[in-house]
Amino acid sequence: MKVTIRKFRREDIPLKVKWINDPNNNQYLHYDLPLEVGKTEKWFEKVENSDKRVDAVIELDNKPVGLIGLLCIDKKNKKAEYYITMGENTCKGKGVSKRASKLILKYGFEELGLNKIYLYTETDNIKAQILFESLGFKKEGLLKNDLYSKDSYVDRFLYGLLKEEWANNIKIKKTNERLVNRNTIEFYPPVSAKNIAANFMDNASLSIGK
Repeated sequence: MKVTIRKFRREDIPLKVKWINDPNNNQYLHYDLPLEVGKTEKWFEKVENSDKRVDAVIELDNKPVGLIGLLCIDKKNKKAEYYITMGENTCKGKGVSKRASKLILKYGFEELGLNKIYLYTETDNIKAQILFESLGFKKEGLLKNDLYSKDSYVDRFLYGLLKEEWANNIKIKKTNERLVNRNTIEFYPPVSAKNIAANFMDNASLSIGK
């Protein structure tokens, strides 16, 4: 299984519309539904060259399967908001989201120079919380009645991950993998930071696993 992420492109718009409009995916999303191709094209033209966000597509064995990225990139305070949506239902529960998340976190901390990546999630979205905590995110607070969506108020948790914590987690996991089996796939291959940034911005892929 090869998981990669690449920059979101105009030709990905129909897939985004399809995935976001799928009831299996949008329970915890807060879009004005249904999403439309025309409006999404206008959105893309507005954000395509923005330095305030990174929008990417998750690919499994070179096939687009979901969306991932960083929003509200704050260069002064060195932080950004993480998001992910697994679009293809057949790819859920296979570890794809976790591997793709590791790639975007690596990009955020190493290439964008972020000190903190944070996220918001509904209090009853347990599956997402399991993923976030497995990546090292820590629950920082409860935001009561934080959003008004689908005719009711929504409580959300705020999660955060610091660069130092992320780096320490990598060191621990690398050590454990080598102790268990020297043939274990390294999820954090020694790729130069310069090449990672260049590849991502040129629409090439970042990948882990095989």
